[in-house]
Amino acid sequence: MESTREIYWNIGHGVVIPMYLLTLVAFGIMAWGFWQRSAVWRQGRGLDRFDRFDERVKRLVSRVLSQEKVARVKGGGIPHALFFWGFLTLFAGTMVVMLQADFFAPLMRVNILTGGFYEAFSLSLDLAGLVAIVMLAALFIRRFMVKPAGLETVNDDYIVHQLLFAILVTGFCVEGARMAATELQQNPALARFSPGGYLFAHLFTSYTDDSIRTVHKVLWWTHFALVLGFIAALPYTKLRHILTTAANSFFAPLEEKGTIATLNLEDEGQEQFGATKVTDLTWKDIFDADACTGCARCQERCPAAATEKPLSPMKVVQQVGEAAWSAPGSSLLETVTADALWSCTTCRACQDVCPAEIEHVNKIVEMRRSLSLMEGEFPGDEVRTAVSNVEVNGNPFGLAYAGRGDWAEGLPVARVAEGEEADILYFAGCYASFDRRNREVARSFVKICAAAGIRVGILGKDEKCCGEPVRKLGNEYLYQMVAAENIEAMQASGAKKVVTTCPHCFNTLSRDYRDLGFGLETEHYATFIHGLIRSGRLALSPAAERFPVTYHDSCYLGRYKDIFAEPRAVLAAAGGDLREMERAGGDSFCCGAGGGRILAEEKLGTKISEARVRMAEESGAPLLVANCPFCLTMFEDGIKTGGFEGSMRVRDLAEIVAERLQI
Repeated sequence: MESTREIYWNIGHGVVIPMYLLTLVAFGIMAWGFWQRSAVWRQGRGLDRFDRFDERVKRLVSRVLSQEKVARVKGGGIPHALFFWGFLTLFAGTMVVMLQADFFAPLMRVNILTGGFYEAFSLSLDLAGLVAIVMLAALFIRRFMVKPAGLETVNDDYIVHQLLFAILVTGFCVEGARMAATELQQNPALARFSPGGYLFAHLFTSYTDDSIRTVHKVLWWTHFALVLGFIAALPYTKLRHILTTAANSFFAPLEEKGTIATLNLEDEGQEQFGATKVTDLTWKDIFDADACTGCARCQERCPAAATEKPLSPMKVVQQVGEAAWSAPGSSLLETVTADALWSCTTCRACQDVCPAEIEHVNKIVEMRRSLSLMEGEFPGDEVRTAVSNVEVNGNPFGLAYAGRGDWAEGLPVARVAEGEEADILYFAGCYASFDRRNREVARSFVKICAAAGIRVGILGKDEKCCGEPVRKLGNEYLYQMVAAENIEAMQASGAKKVVTTCPHCFNTLSRDYRDLGFGLETEHYATFIHGLIRSGRLALSPAAERFPVTYHDSCYLGRYKDIFAEPRAVLAAAGGDLREMERAGGDSFCCGAGGGRILAEEKLGTKISEARVRMAEESGAPLLVANCPFCLTMFEDGIKTGGFEGSMRVRDLAEIVAERLQI
């Protein structure tokens, strides 16, 4: 017999018009719900997220269909992605059936659902449905029985799971009833291509033909009603994230990672800087709350949350949404709390893992701007002092700016401000300039360059703090002030390229300064040294035996700049035997210094640096290698306060390389 089936079997084509009318009603209810929600989104400030339209559409299609950010998350990532693909396949199959029944058959007299194509079509849909049921069951067990820490369950979760289960199960029951009256009796060979329906068909084999037809009609209308309910319920339940999360793949920023808005401080009509209430945020910040699925993945990755700080990136996003709906004029700062805002290290782990493309860090920075610029608040008096020191002396230590280049005494460096020529300009940063421990890193870098025949130039007293820590603390005014002085000095130096040993300086110069007119090429020393080794300009003599090391990916070099392989290659060239930590690469755990926290005492919870040093110790390597002065400082402290002295020590990548130079 021919491999096909009768569409609208037992229902009749007379159902088509009322079916489409009811579907239009369901979509109308859905559209009205989203229109009401859009009024809340529009309370926020304007933001253009429709630029580069083609690029956004491509990213939307790619990320939604691939489920790449969902699938790579530990725990429920794979089940969620498989459920999505299964449900999407069922939806696509429904569209094909609709086209066949209401377009191809009546208008073109063509049946595409026949023969081998129908067999493959039927098998694909049944397998997709079975996968969707199994994965939904796995997600149900994870949420309601395993209950991962931080994963909050509300009434919506019960409703959504029950509705999806009901749609899938009634769909198979409808198919099973039809097959019990048709294929099992008339074409058993075809039934093999509907394994799910075949299983359910056996529920009805003892029924009479009239009973099967009656049950089939009831199940068909029940299934149809559940589907209409699903459509209508989208904006009113957590199901809305199916559309809002997908939309966020379109609305997500296309700028370089870590970009935050540069304020126009000369705008005399501007009365508010930063976000005090929810209407001070952008519409996208409010939309993010509707895109949030409450999966707690951001919270699981957050180093502040992991060390008992009062910060949950997920709750910050949800609090923005709650304020937008219930009290848009109220103080958002009081709702979120200053302690939670100051706890953030801006490590970007939350944004990196978020499957909904939510922008947590920018919201926190905007609220910090209000605290700093409008209220004059800081995490503590020590931070206030450090910020004042940056303003007066150009560094957070309060040391005389005239001594900024003293670290280079006796080294072959050019003072470019005095007209001496150099191959590269080294932007040392505050820690390499003034901190005794980090001065060794700067000296090692110059020795490495000298061994490669590269003359290093420095600005000396003309260099100021890059401004990154104070900017992330919310003080945009001071950031722009020191940035303008640095830009003027660097561009007047005649340098063609700037190299830094600090990822925070690197991000600031290579990305943030562009908004202020800076145009010089900027590179981090890890990739710079890697390039020297690959080109043969720098020769290393590895140790007689490879030495065990573990490597820390600093947030601002790794997650912000996607630089992971080059530092590891440099370590290998120097003889390092790498033992990776459990949290490495894009999953790296912050040292605790980002977001201006390097200037603040860690008074809440336990120390982030101690948690990271513990991870390093668990790798089995006695040596921890860093690529950032903030990380180096934090780990030195974490080793002392955490009781790791004698079992762990920390070195900078430049120090390791300098010890292996072939002179």
